[in-house]
Amino acid sequence: MQPLKTSEIRQFFLDYFRAQGHEVVASSSLVPENDPTLLLTNAGMNQFKDAFLGIEQRSYKRATTAQKCMRVSGKHNDLENVGPSPRHHTFFEMLGNFSFGDYFKADAIHFAWQLLVEKLGLPLERLWFTVYTEDSDAERLWIERGADPARVLRFGKKDNWWSMGETGPCGPCSEIHYYWGDLAHQQPGGVNKDDEYLEIWNLVFMQYDARPDGQLVPLPAPSVDTGAGLERLASILQGKDNNYDTDAFVPILARIQQLASHSDAERQTHLFRYRAIADHVRSCTFLIGDGVLPGNEGRQYVLRMILRRAARFGKLLGFDRPFLASIADTVIEAMGQHYQDLLPKRDYILQSITDEEERFHRTLANGLHLLDDLMAQMQAEQRTQILGQEAFFLWDTYGFPVDLTRDIAQDNGLTIDEAGFQAALAEQKEKSRATAVEKNGQDVTLYAETFRKLQEQGVIDPGGVRSRIYDTLAEVDSTVAALFVEGQPTAAANLGQTVALLLPETVFYVESGGQLSDTGELYYWPADLDEPVWTVQVTEMWRPVPGLLLHLGTVVAGTVHTGDPATAAIDTERRWDIMRNHTGTHVLHAALRERLGSHVHQAGSQVSPERLRFDFTHGQPLSDADIAAIESRANAILLQNYPVHTRWTTYTQAISEGVTALFTEKYGNEVRVVSFGEEEGISAELCGGTHVDSTAEIGSFRVVAEGSVAAGVRRIEVVTGRAAEQWVAERLTSLATIAELTHSKPATAVAAVQELLAHQQTLQKELAQLRQKLARHEAQALLDKAEQIGGFAVLSVRVEAPDTETLRQMTDWFRDKLGSSVVAVGALLDEKPLIVAAVTEDLVSRGMHAGQIVREAAKLMGGGGGGRPTLAQAGGRNSDQLEAALQSVVRWVHQNVKSGDAHQTIT
Repeated sequence: MQPLKTSEIRQFFLDYFRAQGHEVVASSSLVPENDPTLLLTNAGMNQFKDAFLGIEQRSYKRATTAQKCMRVSGKHNDLENVGPSPRHHTFFEMLGNFSFGDYFKADAIHFAWQLLVEKLGLPLERLWFTVYTEDSDAERLWIERGADPARVLRFGKKDNWWSMGETGPCGPCSEIHYYWGDLAHQQPGGVNKDDEYLEIWNLVFMQYDARPDGQLVPLPAPSVDTGAGLERLASILQGKDNNYDTDAFVPILARIQQLASHSDAERQTHLFRYRAIADHVRSCTFLIGDGVLPGNEGRQYVLRMILRRAARFGKLLGFDRPFLASIADTVIEAMGQHYQDLLPKRDYILQSITDEEERFHRTLANGLHLLDDLMAQMQAEQRTQILGQEAFFLWDTYGFPVDLTRDIAQDNGLTIDEAGFQAALAEQKEKSRATAVEKNGQDVTLYAETFRKLQEQGVIDPGGVRSRIYDTLAEVDSTVAALFVEGQPTAAANLGQTVALLLPETVFYVESGGQLSDTGELYYWPADLDEPVWTVQVTEMWRPVPGLLLHLGTVVAGTVHTGDPATAAIDTERRWDIMRNHTGTHVLHAALRERLGSHVHQAGSQVSPERLRFDFTHGQPLSDADIAAIESRANAILLQNYPVHTRWTTYTQAISEGVTALFTEKYGNEVRVVSFGEEEGISAELCGGTHVDSTAEIGSFRVVAEGSVAAGVRRIEVVTGRAAEQWVAERLTSLATIAELTHSKPATAVAAVQELLAHQQTLQKELAQLRQKLARHEAQALLDKAEQIGGFAVLSVRVEAPDTETLRQMTDWFRDKLGSSVVAVGALLDEKPLIVAAVTEDLVSRGMHAGQIVREAAKLMGGGGGGRPTLAQAGGRNSDQLEAALQSVVRWVHQNVKSGDAHQTIT
């Protein structure tokens, strides 16, 4: 019988738990949803965190998943082990089963035993079971299932206590280990110590919520969270002693070997690098597939680090050109059948990887130049160790790998301050994490408890607050179900207080999918009164837990009481502006893809009443012709007056129909499709926002800005409707003003301005020529200040100059006059000191180096500089040190010239 493939093991696991009454839930994104405490998804339970905390109610009590996971930062960081270790990965799949207050230890242990021992046939003589030192129940349950008591071991918190992070759900755990070695040599002391004892499944008995203050608060109901590494399980069932020999990695490694044209012996020699590349490319593929692009902060920084690490290993294997996309294509081919969102994103993923790899290759050339300068500086300073901060600067700012810095340093008899580099790296990692890990914010427990009680009482529907956002813009009558002031439930809120109101039904939209929340009013106005009893000005909406919608605002009249009737009224003009802009984003997306290609995907958006902001994947700036064509196409779609249709369907059905889904959004089983011109293939997207009824209602569409926001991501800003009218009117007014100032008409204003500019350019050229003549005239007098050192002229003087280019021209002129010489001229430009130094070619061999000269001078000015041996410049902050910096040039020449005659002054 053939061993199960990795894909078959995944399906076998999910099918087993489906048969045990578990809901099969799709993997969540590697980008955690609504969890600022987490940089990347690192466990199967991440998407169920709120369910474990009791603040989210799911339609099921049991679940099972195959979850995409990343472990590259924080407590769960496997990066340094990847390659040398046969089993550690940055990206891996975690199989899991979960109970939300349904079953506990007995069933969890029963399921694990039945699946591993009875269904998959793992030999008992190779299995070891560990439990928390105080967990007698788990120990007893394993023995009752059939485990040898001698194989059930107790360990402390280090090994048998699990938590997602510093805060959140946690509890004791029980682990299952598989022994790989000679049966005669296994012993209890090897568990949790020796590599031959492989942890394959961790059963976590969730009992507590770890708070930021260190408290362990019991969860509403004991729950179960389990995680089994798919790759590790595959290695056992396929009889391989490491994960990289399983069918999950074999095709990837074979593709690397094919591209490298290596023999089997060469592959074995570089096995560590092969494995690291295979692992890292899997990580890059899935991160980009989930909407992350390389950058310098947070998870973008993690992606860049992993991708460049893989590219660096490729360089060491002999790859001189980008190759990682070819490896990623193999990953998509192998895993796209289960993770089906990879397939439509294939081109985008591959292009994004290639773009970043090309950037990395460019940085290598820059880094080598910078490292050469650094080593020259070190030689001048007579030191032999590259500072940790210097090595980190090369890596962090220019992407120059530290291992390459180390190799080159060793070739030149130098070392690196490894401890200093690691300290700088740790500081940067913490900064990256801090970008994604914001303050936990308000504790939503009280809101969730109140919400749950109101559901139990029938005040709020079981599915949550009834939303009327799709069927009306009119006022909706409801009741004040609950009030919160400063996060605490209250019976009343008085004039001037900031308040959160819960209504059983509302017409207010809560921010999501890039669309901003509605604003407006809540009020109570009995028919027999001339004015409202109370009014709340709503400025924001908030969804602290699924189904709970809170109106945030200020009491501007009267006193609000729980139980009062309430009318919800949105700012309809503002909503109309938002709807025009939201439908406008769909129009823009369609126009971009038509013009630029199918690689364009939405990478983020903001839909406000003033404008729409749309981020999209594209590697190059848009030309004026591109922008004009996109705007023209968008307006054509508006003029076609396509009806905007919405429908509800399943996610699977929508994707099979070719409907566009966004990388960064998480979708449930039931989804809403917004489309127009769908029969013509114009637009059909998954979207939960509010839209106009037809494209003509958008009114007008004007592109107002376009630029870059990240590597491979562009941003375009558009105004529509009333804002577009105002934008056009402002420009027509400006045109009329220009025509008036140039004594022309609007139709000829451009020609008039061009004529004025041409005349101005002529005057500027004449002025520049006069300035240069004046500078040369003054420079003639400065020649007398040149000194002779070692048989050549040295001139270091302060001059008056309008710009850097004039300074450079002056150094050229002085060299022409002086012949063999070192020339440095300095001036204050915009009140900042600047020095340009030049050395004739014949003096370079005598130790003269313009870059080193200005680098020393810059220290006095509180700045920096550098350049070539024959031409360099330096600037600084301290203008009062310009004269001292210029004097240092003469001293430097005296100290560094290799040979020469006595000092004399030219007369």
